[in-house]
Amino acid sequence: MAISVFDLFKVGIGPSSSHTVGPMRAAATFAQALIDQQLLSQTRRVEVRLYGSLSATGVGHATDRACVMGLMGEWPDRVDPTSINARIQQLRESGRLLLAGLQDIAFNWQQDLRLLDESLPYHPNAMSLHAYGENGLLSEQTYYSVGGGFIIEAAEAASGIAPTSDVELPYDFSSAVELLALCNKHGLRVSELMMANERAWRSDADIRSGLLHIWSVMRECVEQGLRDEGILPGGLDVPRRAAKLHRSLLEIGKPNVITSTLSAMEWVNLFALAVNEENAAGGRMVTAPTNGAAGIIPAVLHYYMKFNAEASDDDVVNFFLAAAAVGILCKKNASISGAEVGCQGEVGSACAMAAAGLADVLGATPEQLENAAEIGLEHNLGLTCDPVGGLVQVPCIERNAIAAVKAINATQMALRGDGKHFISLDRVIRTMRDTGADMHDKYKETSRGGLAVSWVEC
Repeated sequence: MAISVFDLFKVGIGPSSSHTVGPMRAAATFAQALIDQQLLSQTRRVEVRLYGSLSATGVGHATDRACVMGLMGEWPDRVDPTSINARIQQLRESGRLLLAGLQDIAFNWQQDLRLLDESLPYHPNAMSLHAYGENGLLSEQTYYSVGGGFIIEAAEAASGIAPTSDVELPYDFSSAVELLALCNKHGLRVSELMMANERAWRSDADIRSGLLHIWSVMRECVEQGLRDEGILPGGLDVPRRAAKLHRSLLEIGKPNVITSTLSAMEWVNLFALAVNEENAAGGRMVTAPTNGAAGIIPAVLHYYMKFNAEASDDDVVNFFLAAAAVGILCKKNASISGAEVGCQGEVGSACAMAAAGLADVLGATPEQLENAAEIGLEHNLGLTCDPVGGLVQVPCIERNAIAAVKAINATQMALRGDGKHFISLDRVIRTMRDTGADMHDKYKETSRGGLAVSWVEC
């Protein structure tokens, strides 16, 4: 399966890539299919059924709202997040839904949107959509939201074979060993190799402009997070902290990364908090590679851009490309879905990706970059996904800040070495996969174990 950097970094909305972005894409895809099959005008009713983790934490992750918006023909990268509340309220009051933005049908929130206490095969994040006409069922499809906003249909999941494309990459790789061998054989940095692969899809200009757009969305997300104050939605009464912390840091003046390391780390914390507070509030996001871990990569890149006077747009492009190489390995050989392998697959993968991106722009060899990614992932192994109340607030927001600092430290340690180390990145990724398989389901994005239960007991 050929995976692009733009598959891992996608513009969407909060609070979750697998529980919000994926379901919205699935519902919008289903609505578009009704148009393509010339069934839209015959449709009188639609029903959404959510299973497994999508059902268990669906309300907290706004899965129900995402599905409805998708049915209305909205896509995660285009929908205006500020319009959603009013449109949902109008639908609830009127009981009418404009399917695909074209066909007016009745919609009963309680009857037509079902959260079921059962699971489907192949993946914990499952949903099925059904369209009915006057004489019964017109169309149905089951989708699996497999992390990072990726969705696959039931037939693809049942085949056990990852969906492929006709794209042939000049430097295809499925392991870190293969990646390093290709870099050494052709004298390429990891970011250079990734750039060559991306050319299989688009031109240099399009790659560059696309990645700089991703960066602009990340920057705007941080800036919005620094402006907004108050209490995050969802009922936990978690206060936003980023704006207040920002004012505090501005008062002490511009820190120096060498003479004031602690202050610099506070800026890293700030950037991560700002992103993840926006994510928790349902704001505009970039999956990196998921929403639950969306603050780590922008926090580390903001850190580099803020404290390096010579930083440029070239560094932004190279950072994303190198980070994506590690993300591809995590997705191909394990998972980036918290519902499948726990938070190690989200925060752990993002930490490794951020370490790789930072290592590349700091001039690391491919071996040092692989070491940095390995350190970042290794020290997130076993991390459970236990969101309190099914919301990506506690412990998710602080967890991103901690992992961002961890990524920077991983890079610093790797740059002090020659790239030789005891455990390879490939072994750590396989260990993440195996650990996720061994992990009890209650620790994988169901809010039925860990901190989620501890909070209830308190």
